[in-house]
Amino acid sequence: MVAAATLRQRRKFVQSIVSISIIDDVDGSNMRFKGLDLNLLVALDALMTHRNLTAAALSINLSQPAMSAAVARLRDYFSDSLFVMRGREFVPTARAMELAGPVREALSHVQLSIISRDVFLPSKSKRRFRICLSDFMTLVYFKKVMKRVACEAPSVSFELLFPDDEPGELLRRGDVDFLILPELLLSETHPKARLFEEKLVCVGCPTNKQLSRRLALEKYISMGHVTVRFGRARRPSIEEFFLLELGFKRREEIVVPTFDLIPPMLSRTDRIATLPLRLAQYFGEVVPLRIVDVPLPLSSFTEAIQWPALHTGDPASIWMRQVLLEEAKSLASVDAKKSD
Repeated sequence: MVAAATLRQRRKFVQSIVSISIIDDVDGSNMRFKGLDLNLLVALDALMTHRNLTAAALSINLSQPAMSAAVARLRDYFSDSLFVMRGREFVPTARAMELAGPVREALSHVQLSIISRDVFLPSKSKRRFRICLSDFMTLVYFKKVMKRVACEAPSVSFELLFPDDEPGELLRRGDVDFLILPELLLSETHPKARLFEEKLVCVGCPTNKQLSRRLALEKYISMGHVTVRFGRARRPSIEEFFLLELGFKRREEIVVPTFDLIPPMLSRTDRIATLPLRLAQYFGEVVPLRIVDVPLPLSSFTEAIQWPALHTGDPASIWMRQVLLEEAKSLASVDAKKSD
């Protein structure tokens, strides 16, 4: 469901748009222009998001007949059917898929550069941020962010998404406001900032006699592992990238969709798992775990945030980035004091 504030902002956006001209052809000596109502691009973007005529119309405050008329005009303008009905779903054609990214970027640019230049007041904002992150970062870091935001901006809300698809695509399509992932998984085409350093450790049940304090690499590889793979794309967690880079393949006994399912899979077994240290310590406060160093030469990584380049100057995004960075610094400082 679209947040009320977001819906009002989008309606304001739609109502503020005027007809513009788009360059159709440039040959150095002659430029031919075609008139295009930018509202049609808003309609196209809504249809790509909802894949349903009624839902798309509602999201931009249009009647269903008006939305149908917009679809007809879009088809005429682009000389393509753009969407094919399959049941109640509008399935985009190849041409529509090709247009989706540039249209979303163009609309975001117009909204951020021309229309949405109001001062951002956290205490009064009803903004909803869509953030892609793992349950690891939710448990050890983002819950602290949410606690702070609840005090400073009580009407600001969040939609949290687990990692899926290609992270860079989520940004390009404008599907998220922030990615919070290991830096090596982030795109090079959007701005980013580092949060804190993390290290990997090996964990198992305290009764696991095979899990010695000094675990040899050969033993680590041969033991049964519980691993995480995220979403439909089955994206692996960070240690898998290190193992691949080193040319190692471990024995996976159980694959789970989230980190929080790992501890029950270790209980009273000889299985092991590889986790970020902060997460292992978090779980260790709830269930008994043995934590040892992981025998990999590459075992440290950096957690970072990334946002769409078009949002760099957005006051709300600037404020959220500041909160994210300050809370990361606070977390790192607390952990440093604990280790002293």
